[in-house]
Amino acid sequence: MTDTLFSVEDKVTLITGGSRGIGRAMAEGFVARGAKVVIASREADSLAKTAAEIGTADNPVDTVICDVSKPEDIQQAVAKVHDKYGRIDVLLSVAGVNIRQPTVKFTPEQYDFVMDINMRGAFFVAQEVGKRMIAQGHGSIVNVDSLNTYAPVKNVVPYAVSKAGVLMMTRALAMEWGPKGVRVNTIAPGFILTDLTKKLWSDPKMQEWGNWNTPLGRLGKPDDLVGAAVFLASDAAAFMTGQVMRVDGGFTAGMNWPIPGDGGQ
Repeated sequence: MTDTLFSVEDKVTLITGGSRGIGRAMAEGFVARGAKVVIASREADSLAKTAAEIGTADNPVDTVICDVSKPEDIQQAVAKVHDKYGRIDVLLSVAGVNIRQPTVKFTPEQYDFVMDINMRGAFFVAQEVGKRMIAQGHGSIVNVDSLNTYAPVKNVVPYAVSKAGVLMMTRALAMEWGPKGVRVNTIAPGFILTDLTKKLWSDPKMQEWGNWNTPLGRLGKPDDLVGAAVFLASDAAAFMTGQVMRVDGGFTAGMNWPIPGDGGQ
């Protein structure tokens, strides 16, 4: 007998930011487990390339162009997915950006760029998908927040603010939509090696600091987040909503310190 508790097979799954990094890893993981995956991004070329690389003959990947900073794009993209499949079972809201610099250097345009994608975009994607999920009486929304919702790091204030908003939105939507059959949770990754962060973590000093402060002794990979996403999308998480899953190698478990030797153990 096959245990379907953790199954996402045949679940119509929309993934924003699905053409690269964490979103791509989640898309590939869901495809491998039989979900009907639709990836969304601003760039048609990267969408087509990713879909061709991670889709299979038996389970091709669909694409939809969507700039989540534009509500009209979101409305059109979600409508297109719903019209084709008749439902949306899972939303993985992954699209996000960051700018690293001292707060005093941020321009209004840079602040809006980060907030429009990370917070405003996540809200309107959830709203548009949520309407369909409420109407069908079920659905799972999985947002992505950050280590910054545990403790902010320096020089990413707009990013930290946006992710704090995503966390509070997750809890508020869980309260509002739970009675309607819609679950809303969030994954908080640790330091993950992606194309966008390779430059930062290529610095040996940064690598040493990251490895030292992560109990599992390494930085994360996008694939490390697939299991949490599958769990939250599946029936295994049927009684979970409004929660944060921290997939960070133990980074937020406590504070490491350079005590000499083995600390007397």
